[in-house]
Amino acid sequence: MQVDTGTDTVLAEVVDGVGVVTLNRPERRNALHPEMYDGVPRALDALLAEPDVGCILITGAGKGFCAGGDVRDGRQAKNADGSRPPQPSVEEAGRDLAHSARMVTMLRDAPVVTIAALPGPAVGAGIGIALAADLRIAARSARLVPGWSPLAFSGDFGGTWLLTRFLGPSKAMEVLLENLELDADECLRLGLFNRLVDDAELPTAALDWARRIAAGPRTMQRLLKENVRQAEHLTLAEALPLESDRMARSGRTDEHRAAVKAWMARAAAKRAEAPQTAEER
Repeated sequence: MQVDTGTDTVLAEVVDGVGVVTLNRPERRNALHPEMYDGVPRALDALLAEPDVGCILITGAGKGFCAGGDVRDGRQAKNADGSRPPQPSVEEAGRDLAHSARMVTMLRDAPVVTIAALPGPAVGAGIGIALAADLRIAARSARLVPGWSPLAFSGDFGGTWLLTRFLGPSKAMEVLLENLELDADECLRLGLFNRLVDDAELPTAALDWARRIAAGPRTMQRLLKENVRQAEHLTLAEALPLESDRMARSGRTDEHRAAVKAWMARAAAKRAEAPQTAEER
């Protein structure tokens, strides 16, 4: 099922319970176009409203994930008469940028598991989009490139926040200041990527992983995601009763009862297949 995003720069569809969002500017390595700032949130809203969608997969067309903000197309637009509109204040520009970047909080806070599949580099804002997902699978040619400091930018799209959470403040500062490029193997070692596959295998491997997650149990996944997100800012004493409440709720679901029944059936089958001891004979 195709989903209307309002722009050709963002494609969206539902495949076997997976909501797939594709950044679609392969000729620019999927650098962010102004239409994407509303196109991606529109796609996410539409997909999350579909009851059949149990996982969101975001990726990029071609050989790149996202090259960040498009500096070439980022020049201030002109009016029809050739004049330039008034430059917004710093406060206005900051609010506009935060609004454009809302896709990262939507990915992070989505009630279903989100996966970023990286066919190639993620640069600048692309890092924020990739790290905002719950999980990442990457082609071996993928890499993370901060890209901000060479342009004297301080960072956007949650990239500095997310890198700090993953790497710690000292390592994140070094990566950001020195614009250190992190290749796929290093990203896997640092926990920035969860899985690596050969480039040609990425589309199939990413969708297969997303399909398995979309198959559920979805209530458990939603509650588990809430546990993990709260662990980032709550103390153990604060988190324990909330975790316990979710455990109790998950234990009352049909999904739990079906899982227990399946587990008991597998255990019985293993016992039946095991060789008998002399005493059992």
